[in-house]
Amino acid sequence: MDANPDFVLSLSRGLQVIEAFHGEREGLTVSAAADRTGLSRAAVRRLLITLELLGYAEKSGASFHLTGRVLRLGFSFATSNSLGGLALPVLEQLSARIHESCSISILDEDQIAYVARSAPRRVMTIDLGVGSRLPAWCTSMGRVLLAALPPGDLERRLMAATLTAHTPKTVTSRRLLRKVLREVRSRGYALVDEELELGLRSIAVPVVSRSGRVVAAMNSGVSAARLSCSAMRERILPGLQEHARLLGQLLA
Repeated sequence: MDANPDFVLSLSRGLQVIEAFHGEREGLTVSAAADRTGLSRAAVRRLLITLELLGYAEKSGASFHLTGRVLRLGFSFATSNSLGGLALPVLEQLSARIHESCSISILDEDQIAYVARSAPRRVMTIDLGVGSRLPAWCTSMGRVLLAALPPGDLERRLMAATLTAHTPKTVTSRRLLRKVLREVRSRGYALVDEELELGLRSIAVPVVSRSGRVVAAMNSGVSAARLSCSAMRERILPGLQEHARLLGQLLA
């Protein structure tokens, strides 16, 4: 990309530094941010000071922390993204019907990014919202989206992903994961049983636009103690499929 004459390297590096804060509640030192981004300490220091002067970061001791101003970036995406705006009322309708948390996400390389969410109850220890990201390969929405990819694109993403075991149930074999994704593609939905987090089950279906493209995935997550996998198929899957079709009809 940096061979493109229109590519702005400084902007790219600034975004790298912002993304380096993902999951860091204690903030980052210049050295830690440099290690995460692969940039020099001098470059990272200048970028962090720039973010501080712009109000996107603040310094406490030797560590920098992102400020709430960074949320404006996510809100800009959410408010300008027609999918998120169209999806929210559909999700809220579905959530009210099944009394469970429901979400919409899109695929971004080997991760999913949440674009809308309706959560009457919290079933995960992770606090998810618009813009949150999770690994695609071990989540129900991610598997639906990966299963819809052309074979070459899917293989590239699978080979690039780091298949970490989040729980003892997580599928970490690429060979087995390929088999799982073939099954997802064949049956038209994905059910993930405590692979991302113990005590959490989720089921997802594709959102197909009027032109026939899989543009997103819709899911519901439940406590494993309350609903079995078979109960999820019987009680939640039909509503998911119905509302995914409804949303797809609104998308070109």
